Amino acid sequence: MNFIDLHCDTALKLFNDNEAKLKENQFSVDIMKLKAGNAKAQFFALFLEKDQCGDLKNDCIDMYKRLVSELNENKSDIALVRNYDQYLKCQNENKLGAFITIEEGGAIAGDINNLQEFYDMGIRLITLTWNFENEIGYPHCKKEYADKGLKPFGIEVVKKMNDLGIIIDVSHLSDGGFFDVAKYSTKPFVASHSNSRAIRNHTRNLTDEMIKILSTAGGVMGINFCSGFVGKSKTTKIDDMVEHIKHIKKIGGIDCIALGSDFDGIENEVEIKDASEMGKLSDALLKNNFSYDDVEKIFYKNAERIIREVL
Repeated sequence: MNFIDLHCDTALKLFNDNEAKLKENQFSVDIMKLKAGNAKAQFFALFLEKDQCGDLKNDCIDMYKRLVSELNENKSDIALVRNYDQYLKCQNENKLGAFITIEEGGAIAGDINNLQEFYDMGIRLITLTWNFENEIGYPHCKKEYADKGLKPFGIEVVKKMNDLGIIIDVSHLSDGGFFDVAKYSTKPFVASHSNSRAIRNHTRNLTDEMIKILSTAGGVMGINFCSGFVGKSKTTKIDDMVEHIKHIKKIGGIDCIALGSDFDGIENEVEIKDASEMGKLSDALLKNNFSYDDVEKIFYKNAERIIREVL
């Protein structure tokens, strides 16, 4: 089964290890593993931990340059993708598509012109917050932030992302921020790596109300493989992931489910150990009475639709 993964943190691993290579490494994602798993495309996040960075924008650009250098070294296997036509071109040339994203909207540094600069670089998805307040809004991780919505600059960013054609990502965002994105975005948005809060009660996951709103907006949520957002076991179990998918399908329908592994950002063991083993999940879904068409939608067709409609 082909797949598109909406989120991994491999770019940070490469940035922190100059000896590591995208072609083949000891991480959960590399070109060889993606090919073995029948990937069509991978979304690579430029992850920035705000309290560990000097200048967020400059650190983001440095990480971008490191990733792009690896893409250029492997241009016969993988290519930077900026839109749906380029994605199709990769498919026709039997190459992997690489979408570059930013995980921490603080990299925009409160200057809307920086958003244009990132777009020109090829950034095509931005996770508005990570676990820190920024100029856009508030994260999920403090109770006092839960009902806080987007800041005025955050609303400006949402509208500009719509205009440019950058996917808005609400994973890590406060509940209030989620509802504001739904209010102000005129294009489908995503929760690139979030699960169901009804199944696993964690503020990183979406409530049933959120799932319905996301689905109505034409958006998708990528199933996250991190154990804390999936189940009670320290090891992420495939059966628990299937339970999330069943519930999300019941609440929002099959068209709002995608994959957002969070590979290389996960510290726990996962029954799907790396990108080469995505087929374990498709097999499990088929055994749980999901149709082949359903599984194709979860694995890549829903993500393809977002790429086509937003980019």
